[in-house]
Amino acid sequence: MNILEYENYHEQISHGELDFPYNTYLCSIPLDFSQVPLHWHEEMEIIYIKKGQGIVTVDFTSQVVTGPSLVLILPGQLHSIRQYEAWTMEYENIIFNTNLLTPKTKDLSYEAFIHPLLKGKITVPTFFTPVYPYYTDVVAPLDACDEICKTKPQGYELYIKSMLFQLFFILDNRCRNLTKPVKDRKTLDKTKLVLKYVENHYMERITIDEIADVVGFSQSHFMRYFKDVMGTSFINYLKDYRLTMAARLLQSSESPVLEIAQEVGFDNLSYFNRAFKQKYQMTPLQYRKS
Repeated sequence: MNILEYENYHEQISHGELDFPYNTYLCSIPLDFSQVPLHWHEEMEIIYIKKGQGIVTVDFTSQVVTGPSLVLILPGQLHSIRQYEAWTMEYENIIFNTNLLTPKTKDLSYEAFIHPLLKGKITVPTFFTPVYPYYTDVVAPLDACDEICKTKPQGYELYIKSMLFQLFFILDNRCRNLTKPVKDRKTLDKTKLVLKYVENHYMERITIDEIADVVGFSQSHFMRYFKDVMGTSFINYLKDYRLTMAARLLQSSESPVLEIAQEVGFDNLSYFNRAFKQKYQMTPLQYRKS
């Protein structure tokens, strides 16, 4: 699924306003969509698992998550969500622009913690479960935001901002990691470029030479690099991405199968049908009906 389309889906059920970029969405894997492919964005995202189980990946670290639990995703971090075995996972997606908390002038509290956290200079846990000593403290501000969003009284935006500051206080005061994990930022940054290129051009013909040029690699170097990082070839990743997008379009539109196949980058309908059935164990028409 293209992340732009994922965000369009969110817009239909947004709890926020355009001039107040704090949004919450209730989602279910695989009922709403089969998966959310690896992607990144500049907003902060919190995946608040309510029920069931699923797999969440953040910066190439995958973990089976079980409700209740919480995943904290900082701006720019690569992340994905997918189904775990036959489980369903119900979760709340909380996405907000950190500009909400950015002061117009120099501010000690922002400079001392929020900015260093967002830039990766200090770290906090990514995955929070009820056994974590401060789990209740971490989720309390989010629960409070959910509660006030039910009625949206006058000034609720101010209340939400206060709860976000409380969340950052808890992260700063109780959740700082003592050691900073070593991460290959260069590899992450190059992978983000590749994934963003696929998001924007998956409907077009993409050659290995073209995508290798995006990150400044030779074709052979790029193919080895991508397989090492992603665990699959770029050709297979691109095909899987297009099929995921096609599945979403089959659910959300009434366009003919041929038109959808062409829209997501498949030139040959027979090949598209075979590939789709191999991935979903049913034909595109059967998938649409189901």
